[in-house]
Amino acid sequence: MSKKNMIAMLLAGGEGKRLGVLTRELAKPAVHFGGKYRIIDFTLSNCAHSGIDTVGVLTQYQPLVLNSYLGDGSPWGLDRRDGGMTILPPYMKQKGGKWYKGTANAIYQNIGFIEQYDPDYVLVISGDHIYKMDYELMLDQHKKNGADVTIACLQVDWKEASRFGIMNVDDSGAITSFVEKPKVPVSNLASMGVYIFSWPVLKKYLVRDEANDLSGNDFGKDVIPAMLNDDVRLYAYAFNDYWKDVGTLESLWEANMDLLAKQPSLDLNDPKKPIYSVNRNRPAHYAAAGAMITNSLVSEGCLIEGDVLGSVLFCDVQVGAESRIQDSVIMPNVTIGRNVRIYKAIIAEGAVIGDGVTIGSPGSGEVTVIHESVSEGEEPCVQTYSA
Repeated sequence: MSKKNMIAMLLAGGEGKRLGVLTRELAKPAVHFGGKYRIIDFTLSNCAHSGIDTVGVLTQYQPLVLNSYLGDGSPWGLDRRDGGMTILPPYMKQKGGKWYKGTANAIYQNIGFIEQYDPDYVLVISGDHIYKMDYELMLDQHKKNGADVTIACLQVDWKEASRFGIMNVDDSGAITSFVEKPKVPVSNLASMGVYIFSWPVLKKYLVRDEANDLSGNDFGKDVIPAMLNDDVRLYAYAFNDYWKDVGTLESLWEANMDLLAKQPSLDLNDPKKPIYSVNRNRPAHYAAAGAMITNSLVSEGCLIEGDVLGSVLFCDVQVGAESRIQDSVIMPNVTIGRNVRIYKAIIAEGAVIGDGVTIGSPGSGEVTVIHESVSEGEEPCVQTYSA
């Protein structure tokens, strides 16, 4: 293998418990998003547009659909012999094998893969965030600062700060403190889970962390604080564009709704930096006479006979006559009968909603999640949350 300046290690093994029924049999990065994508498409497309041609994808939880989707990496230009995409699940060694115990342990278990390429830098990213970012610009700043570690960050709402790794920085951008998911945040400057490490430094701390039986083997909880204690040069990279952690049902629904704004913060129509994905060969969508579609994303293969307002429809969705879909996310291959009402809902892939069923209510603050078929007169099995 030829030497690489920087390779990416993409953490895609998350169970996604907070996405509830949507990840019962599906890895979080494989969850559908935005009408025609899966969540992992955004990080992989960022790599493609940043000139990164070597990506290790670390999978673990429910990997079947995700692995099949990733294939040989060709949609993202990663089908190549010298580098490309490599799927890296946990595996057995001579002394036995282990599941990935944490984010740092996952990278530790793949030191051998990294060293094939003798990289100067390692980019560690996550497969469950929605954003567009040029990692090359982040690397430029890393080099300019003479940093050992650079962490991408952005300002978040104070109410959300306890969900993230929170840092403080000095006037030069150097990180002076870092606490993972603090109960009482002292700052709202949050880590995006995007790291650039100088490889010799990262390797040293991965080996040290693995030898510590008391460690949780996590970057935010263990490795980054250990580096700060040793005066390693850590810098923040400020990101001021759209970024969404879609690890919860509410954030997933909100991020889909964000795409329907008149001028959405996340531009999916940029021809210079498109989001690549595995697209099915489906016919164009069809809207029958009398159908109404307003302020919505409707993907290929859909057949619309009713009304669709402020909603995101994935491929092969059927909406029967006299039905009304409003403020909702309809996953692929959903069949919706006649005279159905769906308000502020997420309907999971493959569900069949029978004639006359009503889900949710107009003006409600709750979003309803339906993960199985519902017939008229049945009480649907739902998951709700306040949005």
